[in-house]
Amino acid sequence: MLLLLKKRSLHLKYTLLWIFSGILMLVLAVFPHLLDWFAALIGIYEPTNALFSLIFFCVIMILMSLTAIVSKLNEKNKQLAQVVALLEQRVRDLEKEK
Repeated sequence: MLLLLKKRSLHLKYTLLWIFSGILMLVLAVFPHLLDWFAALIGIYEPTNALFSLIFFCVIMILMSLTAIVSKLNEKNKQLAQVVALLEQRVRDLEKEK
């Protein structure tokens, strides 16, 4: 992730959730008793099931973030297409006047 960020293949705002998820998984790997505590806190009996739930939550957050980004880009794309169409019409009108 950091290499892609350094090469400017990815923007920082798109990688923050991945970096956060990776750090969270690293912390849980180094301190497995935190997973036991987290599982007991949310009422899950098996820590592995809590880990799967946590991973699922992280993936859902990343997907929601990417969906929001795609939605914004789709709207911008539509607006740009409309502007281009208006400009093309204006050029045609100006060409007809000459």
